[in-house]
Amino acid sequence: MGKKNSLMTRRQFLQLSTIAGATMVTGCAVNPVTGENQLMMVSRETEISMDQQQSPYQFSTDYGTLQNNHINVYIAGIGNKLASKTHRPDMPYSFRCVNATYVNAYAFPGGSIAVTRGILLKVSNEAELAALLGHELGHVNARHSAEQMSKASISSLLIGGVSAVIGAKSSQLGDLAQRIGMVGQGALLARYSRDNEREADALGNQYMVAGGYSTDGFVGLMALLNRMNEGHSDASQILFSTHPMSSERYETAIAMAGGKYAHSRTSPLYRERYMDTIAPLRAQEKLVTALQEGDALMGRKKYDQAKSSYQRAIKLDGRDYTARVVLARCLLVQENYKDAYTHARRAHDIYPTEGQACQVAGFAALQLKKYNNALQYFNTYDRLLPGNPTIVFFKGYSLDGMHQVKPAAQQYTAYLGKVQQGDYAAHAYKRLKSWGYIKN
Repeated sequence: MGKKNSLMTRRQFLQLSTIAGATMVTGCAVNPVTGENQLMMVSRETEISMDQQQSPYQFSTDYGTLQNNHINVYIAGIGNKLASKTHRPDMPYSFRCVNATYVNAYAFPGGSIAVTRGILLKVSNEAELAALLGHELGHVNARHSAEQMSKASISSLLIGGVSAVIGAKSSQLGDLAQRIGMVGQGALLARYSRDNEREADALGNQYMVAGGYSTDGFVGLMALLNRMNEGHSDASQILFSTHPMSSERYETAIAMAGGKYAHSRTSPLYRERYMDTIAPLRAQEKLVTALQEGDALMGRKKYDQAKSSYQRAIKLDGRDYTARVVLARCLLVQENYKDAYTHARRAHDIYPTEGQACQVAGFAALQLKKYNNALQYFNTYDRLLPGNPTIVFFKGYSLDGMHQVKPAAQQYTAYLGKVQQGDYAAHAYKRLKSWGYIKN
């Protein structure tokens, strides 16, 4: 490559490296719940924009939306009924179950709300599910994420997007096999304070009772969370790191049931309807348990045992997308790239509109030096979930392996326009400089 083509000076490189901040609005706003003025640097539009940018990555990290339309419609029906009773009924709410098996529910500031397979298997009736969704609606309506951003200016989410939590290790790119350039589970989720949790509880209880459910559903949910918190299970670690639990929350729910919301206790819990609806999930309980055990073993770096747990899950259901992806990731860590590639490709066939399998398959293909196949999977991921800078790097790395210098340089340059630190950035910079695209 001649040095006269597309040269960048160091100053131009530094200019390229500047990331524009997200739009923020400074001033006072009326809290929709309290009606009081509060310092709020984040506008409603920014809340929605941040949600639209970030939530798809978290949903993909959680292995995508459950491929059971009946269950998702059921959850959305409950959520939308409660949303109409909230202080911000005009927000673009959406509700879904994601394939992750850890126990959690979460909300993004624009109203995108998810529950995991793990927590649906813990909840025992529709009223408890309504309490769970009501609690997450409480966070959105009290603008807890916006409040945190205004107080602490959490630019890592607003400015850097997912690039702020994407890491890179080693020039051989092998040390990232566990994460494959992805955001970690829960990395994009808000961490709420105990005061936030109290307020979300109060609002969630209010919304679910207004939706026609017994407050006993809220008591049941708090009792469940209290038991899980005392049990310190691996599957609930993220839940309690983002939603701090205390016995006080459970005791408050009991007090509300005996006082303010006593009138609702004759309202239904809808246990049978709930159990009938999630029957397909309950049939997967052994599979979910095997995946949870595998995840816990992966966290302890007991990879052989984790592999056995994941293989047990696949024997229970060979078409479970999550099981195939996590087994492929485990095999990557063990440097069994051939089998990892096989399981990731199978996962993509099972759920072709979800991106994680493409990441894993692409990464495994890189290790096997199947650069053309890797590029195809990274391109597919980019169509499904555009905007992930690490995928841009991997596309450049794939093209680099195919000796296609010009398109590789374009991808590396695009990556450096978003990410300037870490070994991936150093690698991209070094390659561009060696090709003459950057001069001193």
